[in-house]
Amino acid sequence: MNGAEPLDIAVIGLGLIGGSALRALAAAGHRVLGYDADPTTRATARTAAARAPQGARWQVTGTVADAVSPADVVLLAVPLPAVEAIFGELATSGYSGLVTDVTSVKQPVRELAAKTLHAAGQSLAGFVGGHPMAGRERSGFGASEAELFDGCAWVLCLEEGTGLDDWLRLAALFTAIGARVVPTTADEHDRAVAAVSHVPHLLAASLAGHAANDPLALTLGAGSFRDGTRVAASRPGLVAAMCGGNAEAARHTLDAVIADLQAARAALDGPDPIAALEPWLTPGYTARSRWPVTPGTPEPMRADPSALRALGRAGGWVTTVDAARRTVVAVRPA
Repeated sequence: MNGAEPLDIAVIGLGLIGGSALRALAAAGHRVLGYDADPTTRATARTAAARAPQGARWQVTGTVADAVSPADVVLLAVPLPAVEAIFGELATSGYSGLVTDVTSVKQPVRELAAKTLHAAGQSLAGFVGGHPMAGRERSGFGASEAELFDGCAWVLCLEEGTGLDDWLRLAALFTAIGARVVPTTADEHDRAVAAVSHVPHLLAASLAGHAANDPLALTLGAGSFRDGTRVAASRPGLVAAMCGGNAEAARHTLDAVIADLQAARAALDGPDPIAALEPWLTPGYTARSRWPVTPGTPEPMRADPSALRALGRAGGWVTTVDAARRTVVAVRPA
């Protein structure tokens, strides 16, 4: 259990992220119930559970209410358009425990939690928005694996109204399955992922779509095309939900990228495009050469909300939470 107490956990939605969380949490010794709206997915997950090692198995229920009734923690792993309905089912069921999610945009989910869970008489402190940065182009339960979160950055939103004990409980849960927990707010998260996830999906889709019109280009496609368009293989509905759900931040970032590309276009029109392009390319080269960030030395720090938000703002993360939930081990970029 890596120091975390065994919990009853419900995972609602058994796609790539939900299925991987189901597997990882069960392997960590928690009692896990899963549910998915698709009967075929439920059947597949049940078959996989029977084949899992003893002590790392889970159960799959036929309803949301059955999954959440014994749960200490509910993890929602459904697309943004389905979140409000699931929140409504939680409220109807009378669930009053801790709720988190894995949705790739956070402010709309936070607003839905306030509107639905809080309006039903639950404390908003019982909701902590989350987002593991562990997606890939393949989706569905068949793509899930318990090791998906090893070393991944798992955002946990720490708003002014978030219960610190709730936040630390989830931080302990997710660091114990290998994630690096990044404390931030919904607004800060949404601005950041527009740059590193949402707009890159739009660019990849555009590049792949243009290449599709040229059979020769597809034959010649190699590393640059593969790496630049990998996420274009993601399901369009999922990408539309995350980019459309984060429209304001995505617009701002996309406008900045378009302005950069227009500058590159102007350089190509100049008398010496080679000389003009090199300084245009240099900032991107420098930034990419410094990624991924080099971790600094792990240090203990007091579990204080302001200090934790400052840690996340500086690009840092939490690796462990002490059993008393008074201190964490924090890492900042070197």
